[in-house]
Amino acid sequence: MQIRNSIIIVSIAVLSSCSYFVKEQEGIPIARVNDIYLYEEDLKAFIIEGASKEDSLLRVRNFINQWATQQLLISGAEVNLSEEKQQRFNALVEQYRKDLFTKAYLEGLVKQNIDTVVTRKEAEAVYQRNKETFKLNEELIKFRYININENNDDIKTVAERFKRFDKEDKEILDSISIQFKAYSLNDSIWIKANQVMTKIPVINAENKKELLKKSNFIQLKDSLGVYLMQINDVLYRNDVAPIEYVMPTIKQIVINKRKLEFIKQLEKDITKDAIKNKQFEIYN
Repeated sequence: MQIRNSIIIVSIAVLSSCSYFVKEQEGIPIARVNDIYLYEEDLKAFIIEGASKEDSLLRVRNFINQWATQQLLISGAEVNLSEEKQQRFNALVEQYRKDLFTKAYLEGLVKQNIDTVVTRKEAEAVYQRNKETFKLNEELIKFRYININENNDDIKTVAERFKRFDKEDKEILDSISIQFKAYSLNDSIWIKANQVMTKIPVINAENKKELLKKSNFIQLKDSLGVYLMQINDVLYRNDVAPIEYVMPTIKQIVINKRKLEFIKQLEKDITKDAIKNKQFEIYN
């Protein structure tokens, strides 16, 4: 079974990493607090290659002092905290350790076994079932724009082609785009209206309403030149978001569902196998 093979592989990796938590205290001691020693090996991570001797020495001394302070505080806590509190903290530490191991183990298995490809058919099914949850909380628009110098001799022709925007117009505008200060001729994607306001400073709170009118042409001017804008489509707050706009969210929903189903099945299988192999028993 693929899941069981993956369990063996990831188990080996996790067990191998356990050596990090059970570090043998060997080598040349550098400092001591009571019966706890700091070794030369522990300082290697604080030596930066190429750093001056003075900088390295300062970093090491700071670390040693921080280490000593922490050990002394822990010793003081062990003496002064009640046995009940110490037991509770130790239980929390142990639970945290178990959670870390379990999370790493499951993440490894999920990564090996979960297909992250979401088909259009799957995405559309999720979208149709959850349309009410995909309501917009901000306006979206489809638009194109050009920012051109107001002294440009071809500005009138550019504006005519920009408004008409047939196949020939698109090709010509694209070919002369080097003349534009800024532009975007892709009017087939949904963009947040607030992003447009950030990108095009001539749009402000007062004229934003013009940006939210379908099939509206806007021409504005400021110190940076003339702005031509054509609004193709608009979606307002509380409208249902288009599937293209929420596709990343839908894909994550599908993948998360697969993960949950996989983990649920894994937990059943691992317990079932443990009972079968007499690794797990419940005594009456």
